[in-house]
Amino acid sequence: MKTISPEQYIEQLPEERKQAFQQLRKTILKNLPKGFVETMSYGMISYVVPHTLYPKGYHCKPEQALPFISIASQKNFIAMYHMGLYANDQLMNWLKEEYPKHNKTKLDRGKSCLRFKKPEQIPFQLIGALCSKITPKEWIQLYETKLKK
Repeated sequence: MKTISPEQYIEQLPEERKQAFQQLRKTILKNLPKGFVETMSYGMISYVVPHTLYPKGYHCKPEQALPFISIASQKNFIAMYHMGLYANDQLMNWLKEEYPKHNKTKLDRGKSCLRFKKPEQIPFQLIGALCSKITPKEWIQLYETKLKK
């Protein structure tokens, strides 16, 4: 499979999703604490803790950096996968409380996935705040205590 860059990923999206996806990427990059790195992983744009900060890597595939956030264009929605939501109940509760202040639609989510069926309904300000809440060091701690098996 051919490796593509985040820019190439966005370029191949349907026109009606490109602008929102670019804005989502910019929002994440602007708000993520220093230390996370943007990469492509599992066919998605991903933000990871690099091996320089966490040499053990991802327990499922140690050669891969520790995943934190990924964004993808799925068949019927734009998805944001935030592993911190899966591992941190306080963060998930914060999101559930804050979401209605930023969007009139119901929060469409899975364990770590936020789904946005309409690009114009992505709450970028809320996404920015969410991205800023966990540092790489905090994510490593949470990962080591809650997720790693």
